[in-house]
Amino acid sequence: MRRLLIMLACLIAATPAAAQLRAVPAQVASEREALRGVEVFLINETDAPLPAEGPREIELTAADGTRLILQRVPGPRETVAPGAFAKARYVPIGIAGTALPPGQEHPPAEMPPPGETTVASSTGASSAFFDRFEPHEPIYGVAGMNDSGAKLQVSFAFRPFAENAPLKLGNLRFAYTQTMFWALDKPSGPFRSTNYSPEVYADIPVDETTVFSLGYRHDSNGRGPAASIDVNRIFVRATKSFDLGNDWRLDLAPQAWLYVGHAGVAPNISDSWGYTSLTASIQKADGIKLSVTGRGNFETRRGSAEMFVSYPLTRIGGLGFYLFGQAFTGPGEALDDWNKNDTHVRLGISLTR
Repeated sequence: MRRLLIMLACLIAATPAAAQLRAVPAQVASEREALRGVEVFLINETDAPLPAEGPREIELTAADGTRLILQRVPGPRETVAPGAFAKARYVPIGIAGTALPPGQEHPPAEMPPPGETTVASSTGASSAFFDRFEPHEPIYGVAGMNDSGAKLQVSFAFRPFAENAPLKLGNLRFAYTQTMFWALDKPSGPFRSTNYSPEVYADIPVDETTVFSLGYRHDSNGRGPAASIDVNRIFVRATKSFDLGNDWRLDLAPQAWLYVGHAGVAPNISDSWGYTSLTASIQKADGIKLSVTGRGNFETRRGSAEMFVSYPLTRIGGLGFYLFGQAFTGPGEALDDWNKNDTHVRLGISLTR
């Protein structure tokens, strides 16, 4: 028996450890910046495909010398091909050491060039530049009582150029939002209206808490000439974040626009949409978020407001959804109702917020 135990111990010692991906974190300026999440490249340096699962915890030295302990955030199941890489998101859970004097901090790690990511599923392998996609407006499905019906929205932004592209082309974004209104109170439940909203804009970071944007947005109801509503705007907007402490954050996002052409059956839509809007949101990390957007015309004293409230369901069986509430009051929730005042409250789930 003793000889058998010695042989087993030798066999275990001689067996190579399970192959792992090399984790290369992106450099952050400080602990405050890391609170938004740190992008980590998981590089497969072996000759076989590996699951895209990096170490549970890693250490990172920020540019100001603070040594942070980061923990992996659960993500989609992917397979990393030999010589390829995947991206993961880590968040700080503690400080491993005090800040070093300037000049003694570790240099930023060299990042691999961007490339496509392959995801294996029952329908076969699919590839895309997933790191180029970003959340835009919330993606959700909600429903209410009576004529509130259901409201479904899909929205995303895509970065056509790499972040380090010349001429600041990495700041360019293409976004698309589609909002559908489902009349559940009618026979057969038809979709009574749809808003189509593509936009092109440039996000220009000012500092770690401020982003400025300039772009163009088109809104239409997709109907024929007899009922068409077509609104085109050039806009400027900015977002400023404020750290309130205890994982609470306040975001303010003012926006202003200029109409460059709006035709069809809503020639006076500016009377209710106005020329400015303001979004204010308060959020606790991995907790509740409340967001309110108001827009309107000061001269006509007409306007509208929309509110979102959400809470992550990850604590309930690891569900990757948010409990989501949505309310709107005023004219123009659907483009077809641009001149009709209404109030609706709905409840459902969302994928982003």
